[in-house]
Amino acid sequence: SLIGRFIISIFRSKHFGRIHSYYHYLSSIHRNNQPVVSQRNRTMSTSNVENLSPQMIRQVAKELTELQSDPPEGIKVYPNEEDITDIQATIEGPAGTPYAGGMFKMKLVLSKNFPHEAPKGFFLTQIFHPNVAKNGEICVNTLKKDWKASLGIKHVLLTIKCLLIVPNPESALNEEAGKLLLEQYDDYSTRARIFTDIHAKPARDSKTTETKTSGKSSDGPMAKKHAGERTLLDKKKKDKRKTLKRL
Repeated sequence: SLIGRFIISIFRSKHFGRIHSYYHYLSSIHRNNQPVVSQRNRTMSTSNVENLSPQMIRQVAKELTELQSDPPEGIKVYPNEEDITDIQATIEGPAGTPYAGGMFKMKLVLSKNFPHEAPKGFFLTQIFHPNVAKNGEICVNTLKKDWKASLGIKHVLLTIKCLLIVPNPESALNEEAGKLLLEQYDDYSTRARIFTDIHAKPARDSKTTETKTSGKSSDGPMAKKHAGERTLLDKKKKDKRKTLKRL
């Protein structure tokens, strides 16, 4: 029958081992009730799943599972149920930097030659940083000349987090940010902090805030105080956007 021939063709397919390995990876995610991010909510990218060997798919799946169960401080990894080569994560802005308080979304894309070829890294959240291009591409030696096949995904994520603490102006993709870092650090820090405030911090729900802050009387002292605070916050945010446009 047609169905029978289709099943036989799958078993004979050169990709059956890859499909089988990926199936077990997805099964482990659902068994552990781990959060899965649908491809519909992700930046589209070309999948290289069919180009990776079954052994490499199992290795990547194992590391992703370990990163979810025991994540590095300030880093969370989200599996993609449709493409294991598209790894998305969030990195908390390190304290003491212009990125503090921000939550930065980023992704790693594994090429068909992984692990012999370094993954490509991109920030999905807009960020003002010497080593991040306007399209989000990340430039760090670990993903370039210093890459080794023995380095894992965890090492790459930690390196990118460290880049937020110690930028490298010598390999700048954003020349303006690199120049400011070297010559006018205060201006660089201010610009980076403005980007963080606007793009990497969650927007407050004004309706929720009003519900929480409203007292028995809308004209009470607490209501007036919170209304004044909201007005001040809105003004500060508008001023930051205006400043950013002038820079």
